[in-house]
Amino acid sequence: MITTKTILQPEVLEAVVVRFVGDSGDGMQLTGTQFTDTSAMFGNDIATFPNYPSEIRAPQGSLYGVSGFQVHIGSVEISTPGDNVDLLVAMNPAALKTNLYAVKPGHTIIVDTDSFTKKNLDKAEYKTNPLEDGSLENYRVIQVDMTTMTKEALKDVEGLDNKSITRSKNMFALGMVYWMYNRPKDHTVDFFNKKFKGKQHLIEANTKVLNAGYYFAETLELIPNAYTISPAKMIPGTYRIIGGNTATAWGLLAAAEKSGLELFLGSYPITPATDILHELVKHKHFGVKAFQAEDEIAGVTSAIGAAFAGDLAITTTSGPGLALKGEAIGLAMMVELPLVIINVQRGGPSTGLPTKTEQSDLMQAMYGRNGESPVIVIAASTPSNCFNFAYEAARLALEHMTPVILLTDGYIANGSAPWKIKSTADMPAIKNHKIAKIKENWSPYDRDEKTLARNWPVPGTPGLEHRIGGLEKDRVTGNISYEPINHEEMTRIRAEKVRLVENNIPELKTEFADSGDLLVIGWGGTYGSLHSAVKQISDEGYKNIGFAHFNYINPMPKNTEEILSKYKKIIVCELNAGQFVSILKTRFTKFEFSQHNKIQGLPFSNDELIQHFKQLV
Repeated sequence: MITTKTILQPEVLEAVVVRFVGDSGDGMQLTGTQFTDTSAMFGNDIATFPNYPSEIRAPQGSLYGVSGFQVHIGSVEISTPGDNVDLLVAMNPAALKTNLYAVKPGHTIIVDTDSFTKKNLDKAEYKTNPLEDGSLENYRVIQVDMTTMTKEALKDVEGLDNKSITRSKNMFALGMVYWMYNRPKDHTVDFFNKKFKGKQHLIEANTKVLNAGYYFAETLELIPNAYTISPAKMIPGTYRIIGGNTATAWGLLAAAEKSGLELFLGSYPITPATDILHELVKHKHFGVKAFQAEDEIAGVTSAIGAAFAGDLAITTTSGPGLALKGEAIGLAMMVELPLVIINVQRGGPSTGLPTKTEQSDLMQAMYGRNGESPVIVIAASTPSNCFNFAYEAARLALEHMTPVILLTDGYIANGSAPWKIKSTADMPAIKNHKIAKIKENWSPYDRDEKTLARNWPVPGTPGLEHRIGGLEKDRVTGNISYEPINHEEMTRIRAEKVRLVENNIPELKTEFADSGDLLVIGWGGTYGSLHSAVKQISDEGYKNIGFAHFNYINPMPKNTEEILSKYKKIIVCELNAGQFVSILKTRFTKFEFSQHNKIQGLPFSNDELIQHFKQLV
């Protein structure tokens, strides 16, 4: 029985964390994306965390087949998808069981009771029904016959089979959540009109179910009144929600336009990097040449060929693919051609955890080639600044005539955040070392005095013919040389060229305390978690804690040692067993470094970081 009620004024909240979970076929990624986009249109700051199984379609109702989407929205600064969940929408028993740990006691769970059959309870390894055995008494549980009510809402819509009707129940859940958080439905209805253009029955069906869920929530006594989250205060400008992989692709497009070069991508599909290829393929009108190769080796070697021909050359991959590309990256380093290698890290080793995040490829990026093979290594730290660091990777490769490895990870690549749209006119210039006409006394390995970058002759130009290859070369002519002294000199030149990049990157900056008892260090995609934790502990009165985040790893900023010397204790936090801290210990031997590591395929939580930092101070 449903009781009507008097609607109160919405309660204003600073922030809320919502997680949608269900089977891979339940549309949780779409549901979460629609809630995210609608909240962004409303003006909230946002961070998201999609979490899905590696199987294309895992067995229905299984514990390892649960797909989820978490979104943190707020009127305040949001830098992580959040730790504790305020609202969990669970479409089946397996989704409830694997995600209940994240819900704060006293907070809300919405479940589709139609899915709590004995068969599904057995698959989720429940001995009793949690909706009946009292195990959820610490939560506000809203039991909804979601599948039944979806069928009822669509009984008069023609052209739908039973499967299509059942699949629409995610929109019923979304409608409920829209009412609970005072979100408008218009954006999602517009989405239906565009996505199902020409299929009126699908537009009608999804709209009806969305409305059914919205108005059903309005009648529930268990939801006393709606909540609202005011728009966030952000720097004026035009914003859009952007995912990390999309931002990476756009950063490369901007670099190609700014440098006046055509962009070539040689890539082999691999989770979670494939979306960069998908995005760049859409932009042939910008002169993008995207080649889906037959394997990882063909992807990187085709890019090397494009670099030789004068293009801005890119290859994308994840950990296993980076291993396969290692020999060719050494070739690009040896012939001194600009090449950008983007590695979207995932859980390893081997196939590992393809859809989960990890920072496990740093050592491979630094040292995963034979011989002395230094390359530039940088790392993005948020979904939105993947744009900046893709652009930066291209700039450094072109200006220093050497490969650059850009590390992102599954967490920021699949996550999304507001991004202030940039104009290429406002972005830093990108120089290159191309020579398109013959110069007197020209040599292919003439070098720029400041950077040691060599010439980049355009192939086919009369008089600029030269040798290129993986064998050691004479330091001036480029001809093959087995002279021992020449080999040592060339080895040192290639290393010095990378070291000199420190003159062309920003100095390291600290946040919060610029000296004190503890310095928290992170790199890459852990920025949001670490920044949020240090900010919270600082707000609690711990004023002697600083935070330094590294985006430039090889070389490091020139002032790194100076920063380290200002703190009594240093802790390095990574989603691996301690790769960056090992590098720091090797380079800065006079300092003691402690470490905090997590290798679970998940980002850091605020609570675990704060607890650890408080113990140290």
